[in-house]
Amino acid sequence: MSRITMQDVAVMSVQYVQHSFDYYLDSMERCGLRRVDLWGGAPHYCRLDYSSAAEAGSRVKELRHQIEDRGMRVVIYTPETLGYPFSYSAPDTRLRGRTVDFMKAAMDDALGFGTNRVFLNTGCHPRDLPREEGWKRTVESFRALADEAEARGVLLVLEQLQPYESNLVITLEDVSRMLRDVDSPALRVCVDLVAMEVAGERLEDYCQRFGEKLEWVHYSDSHHLILGDGDFGREKLEEYVRILEKHDFANGLDLEINDSIYWEDPHESIRRSCEVLRDFLPEE
Repeated sequence: MSRITMQDVAVMSVQYVQHSFDYYLDSMERCGLRRVDLWGGAPHYCRLDYSSAAEAGSRVKELRHQIEDRGMRVVIYTPETLGYPFSYSAPDTRLRGRTVDFMKAAMDDALGFGTNRVFLNTGCHPRDLPREEGWKRTVESFRALADEAEARGVLLVLEQLQPYESNLVITLEDVSRMLRDVDSPALRVCVDLVAMEVAGERLEDYCQRFGEKLEWVHYSDSHHLILGDGDFGREKLEEYVRILEKHDFANGLDLEINDSIYWEDPHESIRRSCEVLRDFLPEE
């Protein structure tokens, strides 16, 4: 049975969207954390801000030095594609093409940051249009990305969403179907514990269904709140960890504390979450 420790905890930097990247790294250091989930959005790093791959690559190199100089490393790259101006499923071929091209560039960025994991989700298909048409277009988009990922040794890590976020992949069965339809070894699974609970599902079932395909875990209290502030409770939060350990999940926990109520002081949201984790996770 594997063991998860505090050294296996990452933090998605989206929580620090109203602060500088240096502030995020300072906060990580103060919390004793070393694993970076680098959210690809302004003001930290957004590929859209650069006119060429070379210019973007230069900035990625600078950021990577900042991270590694502090003894940290990027373990997953999370480009922002959940909403505007991206869509994998829209009828507009230009919009879909731009999204696929952006995600292909994200593979360059991820490898430049030193990780082969690129996070993705389906986004939302226009709700007034037939869902199956959007599903088919999403599969086509993901297959194009998976072909590129396979050639480059990149893993695409797919998250299920909540019903208010998407009408495509929101349940375990949706995840299974998407993996089956895309049919690529490069497509892996991230279970978001909040979306899982909203769907009335169990982590045990995700572990059993996906096995080694389960690559990543978004970990937070209910509604993506600070650990201990939501409805899950300490007992359930620890139970999630023990289930992962029982199934020899070795990729750690990714804190997705993601609510605008914490934007004024994101460090405190992570510090308090780490206090809860240290109740049941060893340091090393």
